[in-house]
Amino acid sequence: MPVYYQTGTYDQKWIEKLCLQNYRIGAVLTEMYTHAEHLQKTTEVKTRSHCQGITRDSPAAKCCTGVLEANLNSNVIGVAHIGWISRDPNADNQLKGRHAEYGRSVEDLTGVFSIEKFIQLWGNSTCGAISVDWLPCV
Repeated sequence: MPVYYQTGTYDQKWIEKLCLQNYRIGAVLTEMYTHAEHLQKTTEVKTRSHCQGITRDSPAAKCCTGVLEANLNSNVIGVAHIGWISRDPNADNQLKGRHAEYGRSVEDLTGVFSIEKFIQLWGNSTCGAISVDWLPCV
């Protein structure tokens, strides 16, 4: 793990950063720990295309989507930043060239804590191969 120096004094702390992106579905995940005196963690991340038997040259290839899954489990004394964003991978002319954002979560923690998270981000399936029923707002 890297060691950093601050204002000329030796202050050893753990720093670990992980950032990954599935470009096909516009999903981004960031896991970062800084100023950590204790860091015990397990992170398992999977990102893949999801086409269910569709070949790349097939006209149905536009129906292919993808998934980003992360399983985070850590015990920390220090600072943590866990965040994800899901957005349209294609820029939208109605949004002046920006990408439509579907969802975002940012969590910043300081102190002594444990994190257990499972994050699953699917791309938008235009062919109905994948359907997610969202809970209504009350």
